[in-house]
Amino acid sequence: MHDVATLQKEAMDMLKKTSRTFYIPITFLEPKLKKAVASAYLCMRAIDEIEDHESLDPKDKQEILLSTSKLLLADFDKQAYAKLVEDYQDILPPVSLRLGDWLEICPTDLLETVKTYTSEMAEGMAKWVGKNWQVKTKEDLDEYTYYVAGLVGVMLSDLWKWNADIETDRELAIAYGRGLQAVNILRNKDEDSQRGVQFFPEGWTRSDMFEYAAGNLAQADEYIKSINRKSILLFCKLPLALAHKTLKALKNGKEKMTRSEVEQTVEEVQAEV
Repeated sequence: MHDVATLQKEAMDMLKKTSRTFYIPITFLEPKLKKAVASAYLCMRAIDEIEDHESLDPKDKQEILLSTSKLLLADFDKQAYAKLVEDYQDILPPVSLRLGDWLEICPTDLLETVKTYTSEMAEGMAKWVGKNWQVKTKEDLDEYTYYVAGLVGVMLSDLWKWNADIETDRELAIAYGRGLQAVNILRNKDEDSQRGVQFFPEGWTRSDMFEYAAGNLAQADEYIKSINRKSILLFCKLPLALAHKTLKALKNGKEKMTRSEVEQTVEEVQAEV
């Protein structure tokens, strides 16, 4: 058994291990909001690791994701989830195996929000596992990036509304997530191709995907203009600044930003806000 304080510490440790992009901005948030966003991030990371797992059979992935989606729509049963992933304990990462723990750190009045969006994401991921991640059209790309990232933007907007009565545009919130995901698609194109995954619509060049990413990031820039709470603005601006700079680095032939460039960006964003 874990007490809540121990779980919260373990959650932040897990965040630090699994995301350099979001760990730092999450620490900027006020305590209750920080717990909710940390819970949501880890829950979504838990299912993302299942979707992306190289060793899991696609049918097993779909079963786990769809069953998890249903569990999240009810009073989440940790024992039922443990049984669901029992046969995969040796291959799934701890962040996935401990999904129930991450829900426990979420403030009770925000738990349904986190569960609802994670459930929709799990269902969408299962759908794309079934399609073997073969994007054929821009509409396909929009749908995939909505499920794996745009949903995050919408959920965060719900949390901003709850915490600071901040009203944001839903489509711009989706674009915020999409833009970050499009940069990841560009960065991981060679790796994705090697495993038979195709996120570039048929006929699209690298230049087309750069345009798609830049267009969504431009909408993301508009999205953050409606945010007037410093801690939330810091949270939103840092991943966006990193995405803009990563896109620029990719255009210049680099694979990613250096650690020092990331640290410099953190300092720049903190100085701006």
